[in-house]
Amino acid sequence: MKKSFLPLATLLCITIAAILTVLQQYSFISLPAEALLAVRWTGIGVLLFYGLQKRSLTTWILISMVVGAEIGYDFPQFAVNLNVLSKVFLKLIKTIIAPLIFATLVVGIAGHANLKQVGSMGWKAIVYFEVVTTLALFIGLAAINLSKAGEGIDAGLAQGHEEIAAVPAQSTSDIILHVFPENIAKSIAEGQVLQIVVFSVLFAIGLAMVSEKKRKPMLDFCESLSETMFKFTNIIMYFAPVGVGAAIAYTVGHMGFGILLNLFQLLATLYVALLAFALLVLLPVALIARVPIRRFLQAISGPVSIAFATTSSEAALPRAMEEMEKLGVPRRIVAFVMPTGYSFNLDGTTLYLALASVFVAQAAGINLTWEQQLVMVFTLMLTSKGVAGVPRASLVILLGTVASFNLPVWPVFAILGIDELMDMARTSVNVTGNCLATAVVARWEGEFNPQPETGLVETTNPELLHRLPEEKQPELV
Repeated sequence: MKKSFLPLATLLCITIAAILTVLQQYSFISLPAEALLAVRWTGIGVLLFYGLQKRSLTTWILISMVVGAEIGYDFPQFAVNLNVLSKVFLKLIKTIIAPLIFATLVVGIAGHANLKQVGSMGWKAIVYFEVVTTLALFIGLAAINLSKAGEGIDAGLAQGHEEIAAVPAQSTSDIILHVFPENIAKSIAEGQVLQIVVFSVLFAIGLAMVSEKKRKPMLDFCESLSETMFKFTNIIMYFAPVGVGAAIAYTVGHMGFGILLNLFQLLATLYVALLAFALLVLLPVALIARVPIRRFLQAISGPVSIAFATTSSEAALPRAMEEMEKLGVPRRIVAFVMPTGYSFNLDGTTLYLALASVFVAQAAGINLTWEQQLVMVFTLMLTSKGVAGVPRASLVILLGTVASFNLPVWPVFAILGIDELMDMARTSVNVTGNCLATAVVARWEGEFNPQPETGLVETTNPELLHRLPEEKQPELV
């Protein structure tokens, strides 16, 4: 079989299998279950053969998602037990986060000893984050007010779902205190990315102030640690197809494909709103910043697929940092902007919270004015800081905020049934938005070096004009 024919044959087989399964599900056709099973697994066999020919990690991650969904559909009890493999993958990824952020930030800041440039980069990143998340906020509000997905929701949908604990409403002082670490070991253990960033930045500034003799050993250690953690990431990524496939298998086996029918309108509203945000906000931003769109999409395909399957932005962080550095964003900018963005630039989560909060009011039959809606969603935007690393944490934040606004909580439990499917989409947008933010800030700083195929350096920073890439960076297939 010619390699050029493989993608078409693979797509054709999977499409036929999917169409036949859907038609059977809705009783449009009547085929033996064994025949449909054979058709689906034949398609997966062709897909696996295509993967063997392609030999790309991203390709295998995407293939594992399809295989995992099929296992979850055909063998739901077995698939639920596979959740342990996805948890192993997440645990391994979480071991990387703190040392990687610490090492790259320290080298990026103290290695250059240019504290003025760090401050410039910081305020530019914050301005960008606030503008983009505000746009996401209003797109979410517009989407739910147009679709009115919450109207007519049956309160019985909330029955029988797993319990989630309500959290107390956070005051402004609580939010501010949450930013600063009291114990760095505790921050690492709890996965508090923003606190780790604050500690690393302060440590790097302190290191930049000491003499060269005392600074160099720590810098050498951090540089070595940084390189080691990137290699560590590469090793863990070999397990990514297994972890991602297991996560999808568990989701489908636990919930089933039929869950899409329960609150399809809400799901469709979120997905359309996120797509609109990507086309109306992220794409124009990328064009204005002159980001090479095709190469950017290739670079983020791996991290986004991991985020989509695991519903955790944190799981995609090491791979995303590595890919953006390959794309041409300086490591110190990637190391500062991306982890900070995980607390301040949650585009998908912000849009979802705006949409979901109004959905709760609609489902409860409460008519909120625009002023009341704005107060609620801005409150949600503040209380959501730092939740990117925790799957479904935004649902807990939503529950606490809804309670503080004296709204009933049963619509939140209705959302719980499909939250994993919603979390997949919003987490993918979170990762995409943060990857783009690194390129935008780098361009703003005049240090974006996309390393086009000509090998020429594209930069306006005189300090970088003498640098040429040692080798051409390979494109992610």
